[in-house]
Amino acid sequence: MKRIATPLAAIAIALASLSATAPALVAEEAKPGLFVNLTTDDTWSAAKAIMFAHDKALKNGHEPVAIWLNVRGVYLADKKRASHVHGLMAESGTSIQDMLAAFIADGGQVIMCGACSKAAGLTKADYIDGVTMGTWPVVEGLLFDPNVKTLAW
Repeated sequence: MKRIATPLAAIAIALASLSATAPALVAEEAKPGLFVNLTTDDTWSAAKAIMFAHDKALKNGHEPVAIWLNVRGVYLADKKRASHVHGLMAESGTSIQDMLAAFIADGGQVIMCGACSKAAGLTKADYIDGVTMGTWPVVEGLLFDPNVKTLAW
């Protein structure tokens, strides 16, 4: 009887050990994505939102990471519009368009609201390179993905 109990006990211990470490392993491998809803053209607020999406989410392995520029936020990616960064972020001398371009270059997605762009008199040609013109399927696919968190700025 002792012989049977020892292998069974070893299997039970191994299974308990695996089940205790498996969630931690899964959590390390699969980081949820982030959908940032950015509605303002205030460069101080926008710089914080872009920096958070880029430096805190994208660079730490969260995927996908998207910034949806809508309402007045569409002006942030207008390549003809002057931009600067307020506050502590001003030391770097990096514009909002520079921040968005770096975010895109690192694999982030910048989505423009089509209706808001039209209301602002802007088209894809007015925007920095790499932006995606938003359609409902693009936005819906991110917004309602159970593995993507939403943050509004």
